[in-house]
Amino acid sequence: MENIKFGTDGWRAVVGKDFNQENVEIVTNSIGKYIFDNFGIDKPVIIGYDPRNKADVFSYECAKILADTGFNVKYSEKVIPTPVLAYSAKALNACAVMFTASHNPPEYLGMKFIPDYAGPATTEITDELTRNLGKKISKQRNGSIEKTDFFQPYYDHLKTLIDFEKIRTLKTNIIFDGLYSASIGYFDKILDLEEIPYEGLHMHHDPDFGGGMPEPKPKFLKELIEKVKSKTNSIGCANDGDADRFGVINENGDYVSPNEIIAILLMHLKKHKNISGPLVKTVGASLLLDKVSEKLGVQVIETAVGFKHVGEAMRKFNPVIGGEESGGLSIQGHIPEKDGLLANLLIFEAMAYENKKLTELQKDLYTLAGCKFYNDRLDLRLESQEEIKPVIEKYKNTSAIGHYSIIKKDTKDGVKLYLSDNTSWILVRPSGTEPLLRIYFESDSPEKIEELKKLINR
Repeated sequence: MENIKFGTDGWRAVVGKDFNQENVEIVTNSIGKYIFDNFGIDKPVIIGYDPRNKADVFSYECAKILADTGFNVKYSEKVIPTPVLAYSAKALNACAVMFTASHNPPEYLGMKFIPDYAGPATTEITDELTRNLGKKISKQRNGSIEKTDFFQPYYDHLKTLIDFEKIRTLKTNIIFDGLYSASIGYFDKILDLEEIPYEGLHMHHDPDFGGGMPEPKPKFLKELIEKVKSKTNSIGCANDGDADRFGVINENGDYVSPNEIIAILLMHLKKHKNISGPLVKTVGASLLLDKVSEKLGVQVIETAVGFKHVGEAMRKFNPVIGGEESGGLSIQGHIPEKDGLLANLLIFEAMAYENKKLTELQKDLYTLAGCKFYNDRLDLRLESQEEIKPVIEKYKNTSAIGHYSIIKKDTKDGVKLYLSDNTSWILVRPSGTEPLLRIYFESDSPEKIEELKKLINR
C-alpha cells in the first residue's frame, strides 16, 4: 500500500509488479469510499480503459467491485479516450475511473479518478483518496454493470464546438497517425462521419505501441514525418496513448510545439469564434503566450505545472483556452480536461478559416509576437528527496545567472527566474514522484539556451 501514490494525473505503476489485483482493489475501494462519502450510493460511476496490457481486465475488476458495493456502473464496451470518458462524466453527472498510463512506457498502467466536473482530481481529492487507502464501505445493495458506447453524445457535443462544414473546405491533405492509441475508432470515425478525407497510419490497437512510446513527439512520429514530407501540401496529427495529448506536424515535416498551437488557437478563437475571456497556462509554458495575449488584450492566468491546476483554473475563470507545454489543451464550452481529439480538429478549423497553411499561421503568430522562442529541459537526478529542497532554496536566493541579473522570481511551482534580457527564463522544479529536478529553459535563440544550460551546470 505504501507504493500507491497519486501523482498529478492519478496512480501509475508497472503491470505485474505494483499494478496488481490487490492494489487495484485497494484503490477501487478508496475511490468507492470517496464517492459514497461525498455523493452517496446513487451517484453513477462510469469506467473506461485505453489499449494497454490488461487495462480491460483490471477495469472490469474495478467495475465488479463497485457494483458489488452497490453502485450502478456504466462500463465502456471498448477502448475509449480519456476526454470522451471525461465528457461522459459531465453529461451523465457521474464520477469516472479511467485505466490508463497516458504517455508512459507500455509496461505501465494507471487509474485516474475523474470527478463529475469532468476534469482531473484536485489535490484535495487525491489527498482524501490517499487517506482512504485500506478502507472500504460495507455493501449497500445490489448494484449493476451496464456496457455502454459513449461515442455519440461526445460527437454530438463536438458538433457544437467545431465547424465541420468549414473544415471540409480545407485543401490540405490530412495524415492521421493512430499511434496504436485510444484515438483509433474515435478520431477517424469522426472524420469519416463528417466526410473529411484523411490517410491513416498505425491504425490498430497494440499494447506495446509498436515497440515505441505512446507519445506524440518527433522521435516517435518518424514515419508520420516522412509521410508528410513525401506528400505535397500535407499535415500530420497524432495523439498519445489515451488521446488527451496532441502532436502536430506542419507542411515542412516540422513538429509544431504545443505552445505554438495554443497561441495559434487563441488567435483563431478570438478572431473567428468571438470567444472572450482569459488564457490559462502553466508556469512552464512559453512567454510566447504572454506576448500574444498582450497583443490581443487577453489576461493571462498562470498555474503550477500539471493539467489538474489548469483544469481547476478553467472551472474558476472560464478562459478562451487553457493549455500546457506538454501537449494538453481545452477550450471554453468544453470540459476542464485536456482533449487531443479536439485539439487536432481545432487546428484544421483554424487553417480553414484563414485559408492558410499551418506554416503560414506560424509566420503570422511570430509576426504578432515580435520574436520566436526556443525551449529545452534538463533532468537533474539526485541521490534522495532530501537533496531537492536545498537546491530549490539556492535558486530562490540567487540574484544572477552568469551575466544575467534576475528581474523577477515566481515560486508557485519550484522557482522560476526571469532574466534581464526580458526574453529568457529558467524554471527549477521537483518532479513530484522521484528524486529529480526538472530544469526548464526558454530564450529567443538556441545559442542563449546552450549558454544558460552551461551556466546552470557550473
